[in-house]
Amino acid sequence: MSGTLLDTVERHTRLAGHNRVAMLLFTLGDQQLFGINVFKVREVLRRPPLERMHGVHELLAGSCDYRGQTIPVIDLAAALGYAPLRDVDSAHLMVTEFSRSMQGFLVSDLQRMVHCDGESLVAPSGALGFGARVNAVTRIDGALMAVIDVEHVLASIDSGPAELSAQMQRLSDDTMLSPRRIMVVDDSVIARRRLVALFKQMNIECVVAQDGREALERLLELVDADPADGVKLVVSDIEMPRLDGYALTRAIRETPSLRQLKVVLHSSLSGLFNEAMVKEVNADRFVAKFQPDLLAKAVLDLLPEHDEEA
Repeated sequence: MSGTLLDTVERHTRLAGHNRVAMLLFTLGDQQLFGINVFKVREVLRRPPLERMHGVHELLAGSCDYRGQTIPVIDLAAALGYAPLRDVDSAHLMVTEFSRSMQGFLVSDLQRMVHCDGESLVAPSGALGFGARVNAVTRIDGALMAVIDVEHVLASIDSGPAELSAQMQRLSDDTMLSPRRIMVVDDSVIARRRLVALFKQMNIECVVAQDGREALERLLELVDADPADGVKLVVSDIEMPRLDGYALTRAIRETPSLRQLKVVLHSSLSGLFNEAMVKEVNADRFVAKFQPDLLAKAVLDLLPEHDEEA
């Protein structure tokens, strides 16, 4: 499989926002199927010549020229415990875009694209042995398919900024928010930890959910709870098992008791398609992962500075 995969984007966009996702399937060294959202894949090529880099993370196989741009190449097989692919001539380079940055991943064999129902994607049992770098599994024609938590892989190589700038910290300290409690929804362990730590810097308490279905159930429970326990803003990932961020936002807007909630979609998905979908589902803001100051500013802008009933 080669060429620009997003040439077929229109066929797949009809599924997005309705809790369905197009996945590109591949293997890493045996028959086990792995998947990645096709919207994150720019192109798939045969492994090009790699420039080796000294003193870098062990998962970095090198760098390469991609259409005039130098991009890092990560050995995805090594990241998942398989034999490295950096010297395997038959390996493929999967060029991806996450959070507005471009990188390549070495994979073994490309399979095909499939459409998955979000309800069929579930968190993996620890007994399957995938570890933290797989955040969902499902069955494709009877075969187990594992969705790789690429954010976890990238964070292990370069975690990026994790704290607020001094200026944003001062702005947060000076803003009298009420309430200082929000919901964080993300299926990635790494992402949840980073978000909770970020909001702790802002003195904001987090109600945490691992996917959109759990978030919706928790929000409905909180409707009838003490107002002090409620939330007025949701920060949600987009790609999640059971119920994705688009579908969660739709459900919030279609539920009278929830529709006034502010929703920030926070995802490594980027591009014009995603911006259009954010508007279509009526989210209040989109912030690409992981930009602490931009996310903090969005939360400060959207949370009320005092209780409406006060």
